[in-house]
Parts: sequence; structure tokens; C-alpha cells
Amino acid sequence: MSMEKVKDFVASNQLAFLDQLYSLLRQKSISAQNDGVEECAKLVMEMMNEIGITTKLIDTDGHPVVYGELINPENTFTLLIYGHYDVQPPEPLEKWVSNPFEPEIRDGRIYARGAGDNKGQLLAQLLGVKTYLETIGELPINLKFVFEGEEEIGSIHLASFVEKHKELLKADLVYTSDGSLHESGSPIVLLGVRGMLAIELEAKGADRDNHSGNKGNIVPNPVWKLIDLLQTMRDKEGNVLIEGFYDNILPLSDYETELLKKIPFDAKSVGEKIGYPQLHMNGETYYQKLIMEPTFNICGIESGYTGEGVKTIIPSTARVKLDIRLVVDQDPMDIFNKIKSHVSEHAPDVKVTYLGSMQPSRTNAELKVVQTVVHAVQQAYETEPLIQPGMGGSLPNYVWTKLLELPSVIVPYANFDQGNHSPNENIKIKNFLNGVICTAHVIDALGKSANRNS
Repeated sequence: MSMEKVKDFVASNQLAFLDQLYSLLRQKSISAQNDGVEECAKLVMEMMNEIGITTKLIDTDGHPVVYGELINPENTFTLLIYGHYDVQPPEPLEKWVSNPFEPEIRDGRIYARGAGDNKGQLLAQLLGVKTYLETIGELPINLKFVFEGEEEIGSIHLASFVEKHKELLKADLVYTSDGSLHESGSPIVLLGVRGMLAIELEAKGADRDNHSGNKGNIVPNPVWKLIDLLQTMRDKEGNVLIEGFYDNILPLSDYETELLKKIPFDAKSVGEKIGYPQLHMNGETYYQKLIMEPTFNICGIESGYTGEGVKTIIPSTARVKLDIRLVVDQDPMDIFNKIKSHVSEHAPDVKVTYLGSMQPSRTNAELKVVQTVVHAVQQAYETEPLIQPGMGGSLPNYVWTKLLELPSVIVPYANFDQGNHSPNENIKIKNFLNGVICTAHVIDALGKSANRNS
């Protein structure tokens, strides 16, 4: 049967689909605050049940996983669809134009927390399945679903969940819809993610704050201690100076390098959309830095008095938080131990605290199943998608590629300027509906490929 029926069905059911999305967006699921998370999991489960998906909540040591499946023993291919139903805190609330948990449409966009990350994309996956069932009929492949409630706090328990349920999660490919389309608006297939290591460095001086005049030059200032330490860790050009930091980085293949060269880049447009119009960089450098290079980022510094006016003190403590993005095949714990060794050598009284980590991941771009997904995305969007060997951000992709040893593809549905994690997060209505259509096309293409190979 023609896939044209898919587009017609989505168009005629647009209002019903949007109503479902509004219901999901109204339900809070702030994992960092444990606000509404379990209630949202149950709502997702209800939506899946209505489609006919066999669904259950599986407890973890944290927030529950919503697991579902549609299995036909005669099908030879199984696709595991991953997403997350938790969201970031909405603060600062005063920056929102409308209530973050009361979706509002403005200029063709739905504004709400989770609209793009990840409730809109998660629901597009589910509605893509519903659309296929309603228009084409019986699924040509088996489907499994894993929707977690801790992605926004680092997927703390996802790895242990996967380890515990390896038999249940057996599949041939993992499919994720998260992140954004390319800046140009083109669809994109992402084949990897950077890993992440989060740490805190803490320096101490006296056991209390001191008068900066009466005790100046007498009591040490821990802020300067951290500044001096940080300058031994990274030079002015951004090169990380920790011994062995750049070990084990896997270079791109010749094919992957060629793929990067095909990705369009407009420095002016990107700069405007990320709020940094001073961006002056060519495309090759941009994607090299975004995909192939690790980062060493200071994401927060805390010490002393930062209110109005001046409080003349020598602070007693100083803390700096770092998030370090890692690339294949850097190991977060190896990097953590190298940082500890560096601190021990240069500032042995500074305390190093591990805050969390996630391993990097990459899937081979030349795999046949990857090319099948690429073709499906092209058919859905009626334009050739970009193929990017990795993305700058971090997702728990390693649980699929390393623990389950499966290929994994990420096909974002949200617009580039979705504002995820920020006030006024949004998804364009057309992006949401295109995601429904794309999911149905992927299912169809994988089914046809599996039948040809059986």
C-alpha cells in the first residue's frame, strides 16, 4: 500500500495528535526535583496502551522505565525505540512568555517545557506507529520501546537497567529521536554522541571568611588557588594540558570525513541562532571541534560574595564545576583518574569530587541498516538527509552500542532553535507532524529490507 496514506492520515488527525501532545506537556515530569515523574510515566503508558502496545512500568533504583513491545514471531527484524519522558526544571520562570506547563501556540510553534526535549519527539514516535497501523496495517518488524525518566539527570540507572534486562531488550537496531534538525532545516541522521564527565574542584583557606584588610596577605584566598590550578590544566588556545588527556581518541574514517564535508555551514546564521554573532569559523573547523574534539568546560564557579555592592572578605572556600565532553574512545573514569593525578601534583590540598559521567559512542556510517534508515528519512522529508558521524551533546547511547552491542541511529525531529533546556522551549507543529511521518517511513523501510534479506 502507498505511503501517501500516511501523510493523508497525519493531516486529517492533526488536531487529535496535538491534543495528545498538549496532555503530555501539561503533565510535569521534572526528574531533578522528582516532580510528577511517576505520574507522567503512567500517562505515557496509557497512551501506548491505547495504540495497542503491550506496556509495563519497570522499576529502577530511581525513576521508572516505561517498556513496551509489539511482537510478531514471524517478523525477523526488531527495532528498539528509545526516548525520555522527563524534562528539565523550567526556571527562570520570569523568562517564559507563557506558562511552561500550559502549552501555547504562537507562530506555528508549541511552547512548553518538554515540547522539543523530548516529549514532542517521543510522542511523534508513538504516533508514527499508530499511523502505520491505521494506514498500512500489520507491522513488518517487531518494536520494543524504552522510555526512561532520568535522561535529564544523566540517565543514572539506565545502564544497570539495560544490564539487568539484556534478554528482554534483544534487538537489531536502536532508534532515537532527540536533539535538533540541522541549522539549515535539513533532516539529519546522527551516528554518535560525545561522552561526558562532571567533576567539582574545591579549595579551602581559613575555616571562616576573613576581613580582606585586617587579614589581607595573611590568610590564603582559595579562589586564587583554583585559578592557579586551572591555568595548569588548559592553555590560552584551549589545549588541555593534563597528561594523557588526548590518548585513545579514535579518528574518523575516510568515509566519515567526507560526510562531514557535505554538511552545510553558515557561520552568520549559526552565530545568530546560538546568540553569539561573533562566531567566525569555517564549517570544517566547526564540525571538527563539535564532533571530534573533547572539551574542558567550566560550567560554574562559586565563592565569596556576589550580591549588590561590595563585601570585603577573603572567602574561606571556592568551588568550580567542570563538565568535560569526551569522544570515542576516551573513557570517563580514565580521564577522571588523570585529572586527580594532575591535581595531586599541582594542588594536593584541592578536593576532587566525581559528579557523574557518560561514555561516548559511535556507530559505523557504512552499515547497511544505517543506509536503510537514511533512505527512509529521505523518503519522509523528500530531501536527502545529512549524515553526521557524531553530535556535540551527550546521550546514554553507549548502553546500546557497548552493553547491547547494537548499532544505534539518532534522527532528530525538533527544529534547530527549539530552545531545549531554556525558557520558551518549543517545537514547530510541522516538525512534530513530520516526525510522525518519518517514524512510519523508517518502520516501512526496515520491514522491506528485512523481507529482502530473509
